[in-house]
This record gives sequence, structure tokens and C-alpha cells, in this order.
Amino acid sequence: MEFNHGVLFSDTYQKKLKSQFYYADKDPQYGARLFFENSGGSLRLKKAVEAKAAIEEFPDCPERARGRGFDLADYVKNGTQEILEVIFGAKSGALITELTASQTMFHAVGTIMEGVDWGKNAVTSALEHPSAHDAVEYYCKKTGREFREVPANKVTGGLDPDEIMKYVDKDTVLLSIMAASNISGNIMDIKEIARRAKEINPDIYIVSDAVQHAPHAVIDVEDWGVDVCNFAPYKFFGVRGCGYCYVSDRVSVMPHIKLTCKDDNVWALGTPAPANFAAMMAVIDYVCSIGKHFLGDSAQKYNKRELFVEGMNHIHLQERALLYRMLEGTEKVPGLRHIPGVQVYVDMEDLTYKDLIVAMGIEGIEYAECARRYLEHGVTLFERVKSSPYSKRIVETLGLEGALRVSPLHCHGTDDIDKFLKITKDIAEGK
Repeated sequence: MEFNHGVLFSDTYQKKLKSQFYYADKDPQYGARLFFENSGGSLRLKKAVEAKAAIEEFPDCPERARGRGFDLADYVKNGTQEILEVIFGAKSGALITELTASQTMFHAVGTIMEGVDWGKNAVTSALEHPSAHDAVEYYCKKTGREFREVPANKVTGGLDPDEIMKYVDKDTVLLSIMAASNISGNIMDIKEIARRAKEINPDIYIVSDAVQHAPHAVIDVEDWGVDVCNFAPYKFFGVRGCGYCYVSDRVSVMPHIKLTCKDDNVWALGTPAPANFAAMMAVIDYVCSIGKHFLGDSAQKYNKRELFVEGMNHIHLQERALLYRMLEGTEKVPGLRHIPGVQVYVDMEDLTYKDLIVAMGIEGIEYAECARRYLEHGVTLFERVKSSPYSKRIVETLGLEGALRVSPLHCHGTDDIDKFLKITKDIAEGK
């Protein structure tokens, strides 16, 4: 199925999904709003927050083989399995857990770069989030290897496989390319990039930061052929305070920081946090419920990974339809492409290569000021500008001074998009 312009949920179903998130339309202190800043931290699924809170009430240790300790240990065991198998699509490998996804990236990249005794360089892109980009740069310096940085395509906002391969050679230890841009929304062809890199060097390690992509589409580490992939629950309808990272079998047994008494493929240190796993399992169940909704009576024939994939595919189609409406508008309200004074950056016609993220600007209004004007109209979004250390390199590689990042979620509806467009038109007209 292509559905170049996506497929919308029914209004009834969309509203049902939105009702399962906290404060989707109204902040209890600041009032009614459109929360279009999900790239900075998504709306919170109620069941995820409630699951974490319920587990946190108990002081029992999940490493005690008695009483409630058994129950808490099950959340860790089952949660680890579901995150690996259902979200990552992994058939083997291990899970790294840290306070943040950024920490997992540094942990995995460092283990590889310090654990292999061959190779003279490592490659990443200028489009990467600092956690992935800087991890490669840091460990290149630490291990005495050349650091190579691929520029972005300033037209598409993505990374061209042909351009990436110019930086990869037989001495490249590691290639780190993000699954999707957190500013342009461009989706990278990780499977093709990994395949071509392995043609140049079969021993290369492939890393992909999927923090931005995970809430919008399916991750499949087996199909992609990657050794490392991570996501952040707080951007995936879940809670802050945890990050998860898949590592392949060959990485999982490399020398890494671990307790001596644990098996070589164990990466967990200290007592785990069952509540964090419970929250993520609630997110998985939510996505699976979307899969069940569309599969109907036949849903019982599918396993959890298959239900999850079905749910994520429908989320992606819903978001593509919202993206198309945001760009093109309707007869009643013009889209961003058609509002005088509005600029859509790194725009492209083929939306099958985009997540629901728009980089834009309004002529004559500085980005931070524009974000403030949106907030005055009840819209929460964010500016990415050169003055921010998180954004400088990324906006520069895209050939921009900055951008307003607009990122709704699948639970938003066409009425939300239309409201945003009307507000944008008013701001552009100086109202």
C-alpha cells in the first residue's frame, strides 16, 4: 500500500484515540491549545503514566525471588522482551537501558569503537541529533580515528545513499545514520544504506538513531541490517527518565561495562525500574489496539509484533494525511504551501519519505518571536535556530538560518490542522 497522501482515521476513531492522551487540547494552567511540539516530547498516553505510577507505589525489589518481587520482575522480563521483539523487531541481540536514549547511544558507540582493533575512520552525518553525531566524534578522538561527516541534501532535507558511500571505505569501523530527521522529517533508507555500506566493508557496524522516527513508523532492525538502534519513550507516548537501545548479537557480547557475575550479553547495571517497562508495555498495547481495530475479527490470528506493525502502519498513514492537509489545505483554508509569506523548507512532493514534521518560517518574523506569536494564539511549537547548540550544525547543513518545527501527532484531527492553518494565515497577515 502506498497511499501517497495518506488515509485518515474516521473522526469518531480519531477522537477516541485523542481521549486516551493527557491534555491533548488544554493545559490545566494555560488553557486551550494545540500541542504541535511532539518532536520535543510527545503527548502522554494516560495508561502509560498510570502504569508507571501504579508500580512506583511499591517498595519491593524486583530482584527478590518472593512475593511482589516476582510481579515486578515480570515487568522487567516481559518488558525487555516486548521492547526488543515488538518495537525493534529483533529476533536476537540485547537491550541497553539508560536514563536517556542519548546515553544509550554513547554507550553502544563507545563499546564498538573501543572494542574493535581495526579500522581507521567512522562516519556519521551533519544532520544527526547531537547524541549520535557527538558520540561518533568523541570516540573517534578517543581511539585516534578519522571522523567523517556527510552533508545533508539541502533540497530534500535528507541524506543521499550515493553521497554517504563517498565517505565509507574498507577502513570504516562504524556508520551512524539517523532513521529520520528531527527537523526536516525526512525518512532515510536505512536498509539500502546499510546494504551498500556492507558491500564496501562487510565488517562495518551500522548504527541508526530512531528516536525521532519511532513514534511515526515501524522499526525493523532485522530488515534494516543494523547493529545499534535506539528510541526515547518520552517521544513515543511514554514517560521521561528512560531510554532503550537494541544491540545486535555481535555487539551484545563485546566487552562492555557490566557486573562480573552477569552473562556476557547482559547490559543492565543495578536494580532495574519495573515502572518504566510497565509504561512502555502500555504504549505497545495501545499501538496493538489500533492494529486490532483495523484487522477486526481476524486480529486474533496475529502475534503482538504483527499487531504492532499494523497499528504503526495506520498511524503513519493517518499522519501522512494530516501532513498533506497541512501543506495543501482545503477549499476553506489554504495550506502552508499556499499562504502568502509562509515558507516551507526542504519541501518535497513525495510524502512517503516524510514523517509528520514540518520545517517552516514566516517572512519578516524572527523564529523565536514567531513561536511566541503562535503561543499567544494557543499553539505550542518550537524554533530551531543557529544560536542553539542542539540545532546549529543541523540547520546549517540544510542551508537554513533556522526553522519553526511543527510536529502534530496521529491523534490530532483535520479540525486541529485547519485551526493551525487559520492561525498561521492570521500571523502571516499581521493579525
